[in-house]
Amino acid sequence: MSKKPAKIRQGSFGRGLSISLAGLRAGSAFAIDNALQRLRGDADAAPEESAFIRREARRFVTELGRLKGTYVKIGQMFALLGEHFLPPALTEALHELEAATEPLPWATIEPHLRASLGARLQELEVEPEALAAASLSQVHRATIRATGENICLKIQYPGLRDVIDSDFDAVVRMLVLARWVRTGRELDAWLESMRTHLHHEIDYLREAQMGDAVAALVAEDTASRKHGRYYVPQRFPRYCRPDVLALEYIDGRLVTHPQVLALSQRRRNALGRNMLELFFHELYSWGILQTDPNFGNYLIRSDGNRDELVLLDFGSTLSCEEPFLKHLGNAIAAGQEQDREALLASLVGLGCLDEKSSDFARDSFSDFCFGLLEPLRPADQLPPEYLNAAGEYCWGRSQLLRRAGKNAASAATSLDFATPSRDFALIARKLTGVFTFISVLDAQFNAHDLVTRHIRRWRKRH
Repeated sequence: MSKKPAKIRQGSFGRGLSISLAGLRAGSAFAIDNALQRLRGDADAAPEESAFIRREARRFVTELGRLKGTYVKIGQMFALLGEHFLPPALTEALHELEAATEPLPWATIEPHLRASLGARLQELEVEPEALAAASLSQVHRATIRATGENICLKIQYPGLRDVIDSDFDAVVRMLVLARWVRTGRELDAWLESMRTHLHHEIDYLREAQMGDAVAALVAEDTASRKHGRYYVPQRFPRYCRPDVLALEYIDGRLVTHPQVLALSQRRRNALGRNMLELFFHELYSWGILQTDPNFGNYLIRSDGNRDELVLLDFGSTLSCEEPFLKHLGNAIAAGQEQDREALLASLVGLGCLDEKSSDFARDSFSDFCFGLLEPLRPADQLPPEYLNAAGEYCWGRSQLLRRAGKNAASAATSLDFATPSRDFALIARKLTGVFTFISVLDAQFNAHDLVTRHIRRWRKRH
């Protein structure tokens, strides 16, 4: 039996009321659970460790999923960035939100697409069945009748712009009612930066500009031109609108596809190196960082013995200020070189530590960074248990992110870290996404020389 097509619940009052009620219920759950803990003499127990609270967190996430649309995207955003100020029970539940959803029926999308493209829609033969769907949009394949070219139309769901701010405010209101967050200047700054990020996600004109900029930078990359390492699909401006993005259709595969994982070790190593080098191009050369680690933002297109990374979706892209890039670049260089003093100075510059942070906090945070950047060390400083017979780092075997995450979690309860900026959190997530991508490929290579080359060129310019 086929699934019933998704439907985005309309009406900001009804949507906000549902979330507010979920917040009140969760807030009551906190109060009741805290009272029960006091009666049991367990007043020091963390609320997020209670099974009762975990159940309420899942109920709230279920409500987000039921309302769909921006609520799902907001939930995903809080799952990605909210760990800095939300309890673990809630962030764990939020991670259960699926990135993909059932698409809206063509009968709902077609009038919206016609209103956006007008008479130009007649120039296209659009397939009614969606190729993919996400929380804010869905993608349909189309053919340009005059040329026979295949394109993809990324179509934003109707009405999202009208409810995006009220939906965001409703989620924040719920968090306050549920006592999952405490209001304050630091939280307010974080929330406003998250709101800005959410607006970027639905600004297709900005996404088009960012995509065009990256396409130009890729075209300038001599190694990419010679070896076909990266590719940005061509954009078709004639069919682009503020809520429609038209791009060249690419026949590629996700990194998790069995045919990709069945490639030879040599080819998987090359793909892993190219993904890692892409990050350092973005950081040290381009100053434009795509921050969404979702595997769906990359396709692998193979031609004979050559594989290239196809770069998709530039909605979650940062064009960073020079001071931030300087501190971030210095932090990664110091982490690679295991220069603790330089790393600490960069972390203070990024706002992750301050001058009053305890020695324990400074040492623990720098140790975490050193651990996370383990694959970038010189070959003779890599842990021998994670090397193959040729002395190459085995990214999949290393379980790096599990080890780094465990160390961070064990220390975070007692550290006086400052809450990092949104930009830093996004890029940290991007780096972990890059490492995960390489690990899924089970790539085996040493990265020190690759990274050092980028750092040396960057330092010459600074």
